[in-house]
Amino acid sequence: MVPVYDETRHPGGGFPYGVILLITANVLVFFLELVNGAQWALQFALVPNDLLHGVAPWTIFTSMFIHAGWLHIIGNMIYLWVFGDELDADYMGSLRFVIFYFLCGLAATALQIAADPTSTVPNLGASGAIAGVLGGFLVIFPRDEILTFFLVPIPIPVRLSATILVIFWFVFQLASGILSLVGPTGEGGVAYFAHVGGFLAGIILVKFFAEPRPRQYTGGTP
Repeated sequence: MVPVYDETRHPGGGFPYGVILLITANVLVFFLELVNGAQWALQFALVPNDLLHGVAPWTIFTSMFIHAGWLHIIGNMIYLWVFGDELDADYMGSLRFVIFYFLCGLAATALQIAADPTSTVPNLGASGAIAGVLGGFLVIFPRDEILTFFLVPIPIPVRLSATILVIFWFVFQLASGILSLVGPTGEGGVAYFAHVGGFLAGIILVKFFAEPRPRQYTGGTP
């Protein structure tokens, strides 16, 4: 399920400089991963057990910019653009949006560690912070209609309300997180409980970063 466009636009907002900055940073780091290899990337991933023993504390932040492969980063950046655009440009402003993003990322890391504090599996990806963006979007723009492609097995376009799309996404992440606790471990992976933690943080924090700008609906359900 891939969201591609918010069809309910809100004219009158600013430009999403924060979203552009974050996407650019993630892409540049991914380019460094491609150049330097997987072992280089894993140095910046977060290992819960190591962090709790004071090893590599900087990975709390660097892990947000490390991705497991092309599909991982492309998917994350699509979600960040589709759902972060309007939060940044129409609701928070770029500085507040970036702070909100990182706070959601920190909350995501906290829940992932709490769920499995002895884990030695490297956690990586911007997904936890982006999950916070989805949570914030659900609170502020629940009625927006998102053009979404279902890949089953060919792309099928459908229009879904943000509420349906985001809640479906959250349920999938929660179920995947539960399964990850009983599944086999490997050399690296995606931290599903981080998604859950980031999402819940986004729902809670979004109102504290409110700086709404005048806007009107031009599509979707008014």
